[in-house]
Amino acid sequence: PHPPDPTDIMKKKILIILVVVVAAGGFAAYSFAMPHKTTKMKINGTLYVLPKQFTLNLSGGQYATLTLALLLPPSQSAGTANTSDPPPTGFGTLTDEAVIRAIVTNDVTGQPASVLISTSGRKKIEAKILQDIKAQTDTKVTSLYFTDLAVQ
Repeated sequence: PHPPDPTDIMKKKILIILVVVVAAGGFAAYSFAMPHKTTKMKINGTLYVLPKQFTLNLSGGQYATLTLALLLPPSQSAGTANTSDPPPTGFGTLTDEAVIRAIVTNDVTGQPASVLISTSGRKKIEAKILQDIKAQTDTKVTSLYFTDLAVQ
């Protein structure tokens, strides 16, 4: 047998190097071309829970107790507590909180209990409250949630 030709060995090495370089380049191109998964925040902003619970009269002699949370966009502040003049007991630091409480009271009072018990009814009331908050206050609210609700 004759010894391997040095040029054949060199050609094979070059071929192997080229295959590796092309494969690496293809992988890099594929990685950059594919869109990267971005994590979309499900809650984008700050949840502000009104500290004082609502107790509201419904139609038919029933009543509801509920707690409300507001989703404030990142640009909206929940206000800051003024230590020299703290808010009344049960009220938080949101500047328009008293007006928001009045809106909730007006929009929920007198509703039939069946409206608050059904998911679709709650969604309608939530939408009405949100619409009224946007129309009557300077507080930017993205969404709102009844966090606790009992109807009796």
